[in-house]
Amino acid sequence: MDRSNRTSNVVSFILLGLSAHPKLEKMFFVLILLMYLVILLGNGVLILVTILDSRLHTPMYFFLGNLSFLDICYTTSSVPLILDSFLTLRKTISFSACAVQMFLSFAMGATECVLLGMMAFDRYVAICNPLRYPVVMSRATYVPMAVGSWAAGITNSVVQTSQAMRLPFCGDNIINHFTCEILAVLKLACADISINVISMVVSNTIFLSIPVLFISFSYVFIIATILRIPSAEGRKKAFSTCSAHLTVVVVFYGTILFMYGKPKSKDPLGADKQDLSDKLISLFYGVVTPMLNPIIYSLRNKDVKAAVRDLLHEKHLTK
Repeated sequence: MDRSNRTSNVVSFILLGLSAHPKLEKMFFVLILLMYLVILLGNGVLILVTILDSRLHTPMYFFLGNLSFLDICYTTSSVPLILDSFLTLRKTISFSACAVQMFLSFAMGATECVLLGMMAFDRYVAICNPLRYPVVMSRATYVPMAVGSWAAGITNSVVQTSQAMRLPFCGDNIINHFTCEILAVLKLACADISINVISMVVSNTIFLSIPVLFISFSYVFIIATILRIPSAEGRKKAFSTCSAHLTVVVVFYGTILFMYGKPKSKDPLGADKQDLSDKLISLFYGVVTPMLNPIIYSLRNKDVKAAVRDLLHEKHLTK
């Protein structure tokens, strides 16, 4: 019988995770749990200070608050599942729960790509057209920009997830991953996935390539403008306003390029190591990057550090 003519009878999936490396599971459980707590605390504090501190009621910190909320949502969509997989012998997830997890992680990832591009535009206007900044980046502009980022990411996720989960899954239900990662799920479909592949190529072009180009061109103009500033102190001050965003961009896109740009092993023995390497890199992308974002912004931004200090000081006085 033609595989594409069979109906889907898979009601749940089995997540392999690190099943082949049980010694690593205990170590990574503690490590990932600690990182997740840092993500919740760090990003939670950033959201709090951007809301409570009037000095941070600007477009840049509004976007930063959105980025922190996005990182919490992104990790919460996958980390509890990963932690549970380290403790459970049979790591199963229902078909519907798999679809929800895939949708959330895809939506948050795509939204972050667009949001980082919006933040680059904000820095471009602030550095290259400072006199027009209050007019160009008014509340009527930056709020729709953030809403548009979320809407674009969610729409893309609806399209990709619905296409993937409509495919028939006729037998093999073992996902060689920690979570319902879309590429790992597509490998299990017993039907032609060429439409899904084309759709993902288009999606990656829109949500990865275009934002990277936009950010790159923005920083070409930003750096050129900074270099024209006559005083060294002025150049340093101008660059400090965008250094945190640039660092986050390099970490975020650098990890993605490393994940998907490295060559695949053709040796069967090397393939097992490749699978383990791919999983650990994916874990880095999904956990370490959201953990670094609040640390980077806290360390490289005087306003955020001052706001956090004031918040801690107020709490100390109320005790």
